[in-house]
Amino acid sequence: MKLASLKGGRDGRLVIVSKDLHWYTDAAHIAPTLQAALDDWDRISPKLESLAEDLEHEAVPRERFHEHDAAAPLPRAYQWADGSAYVNHVELVRRARGAELPDSFWEDPLMYQGGSDGFLGPRDPITLADESWGCDMEAEIVVVTTDVPQGASREEALKRIALVGLTNDVSLRNLIPAELGKGFGFVQSKPASAMSPVYVTPDELGDAWKDGKLHHALKVDYNEKPFGRAEAGEEMTFDMGVLVAHLAKTRAVGAGSIIGSGTVSNRDPDNSPGRPVADGGKGYSCIAEQRMIETIASGKPATEFMKHGDRVRIWVDGPDGKPLFGTIEQEVVPLQTSATGGQ
Repeated sequence: MKLASLKGGRDGRLVIVSKDLHWYTDAAHIAPTLQAALDDWDRISPKLESLAEDLEHEAVPRERFHEHDAAAPLPRAYQWADGSAYVNHVELVRRARGAELPDSFWEDPLMYQGGSDGFLGPRDPITLADESWGCDMEAEIVVVTTDVPQGASREEALKRIALVGLTNDVSLRNLIPAELGKGFGFVQSKPASAMSPVYVTPDELGDAWKDGKLHHALKVDYNEKPFGRAEAGEEMTFDMGVLVAHLAKTRAVGAGSIIGSGTVSNRDPDNSPGRPVADGGKGYSCIAEQRMIETIASGKPATEFMKHGDRVRIWVDGPDGKPLFGTIEQEVVPLQTSATGGQ
């Protein structure tokens, strides 16, 4: 089952989307918003599944689904917690700012709480007031939970994952060192993240969803050129069950919480840092990694962070070669000329 929220009001309007992403049918008579559905998921989800089946059989009214009409599936959420499941990414980015990687990072995941009061839709622009802030994309996998009890095990946490999707977790790299230097975490350096047009139930993914990992390539194009083709199921040190359980260690996690995987990152087969797609590698899911590889090779980075007019495209192809979650497509624009996104 694929769920989306069409733009309208703060929380959008819940719709069921066909497997091929071509059609949608309204689900408001079952639940007006995705959050309302998640609040009573055990009772509501079978009704949504039945409606999804009717949509596939053209047994209910349907309309064309246009991704530019979609808000984030959860336009605002009670919680957004982003982990760092791919330790290769953490190591490279920390090296870029001269920080060591503690051994504990291989055993205990990193996680921070980001702003969840407004997510960007899949076609909403990235508003950047100052290009010197170092705007970067970060392509990630996300999951959405039902209620998770405090102290849940990994296995219990996996059962509480209701939906899977994608995000572009935008980062302002040049603001990060000063913020982290205060010892109190990300705030200004983490603006609004964009979400994929649809979230998908794990059963819809078949064998591609296994052991809390999405076993597909996460594809990133930057200014219409291939930039990243990292395999999301490979080199994932902490699966999504581990991340959800980590969040629930000391408190219950409410329905509608979104947890991110962190930037998907692969090394080369010889265990060296990854190579660009143009050089036969799997590339990168963020610019910071490419800059680090360039620094290792030549002593300084060559690739600039995103500027006004730059474009990023993020998606995952299914077995049929078509996007599973729809596509995130964003352009970086000056703040004063942008339309308001995520509302």
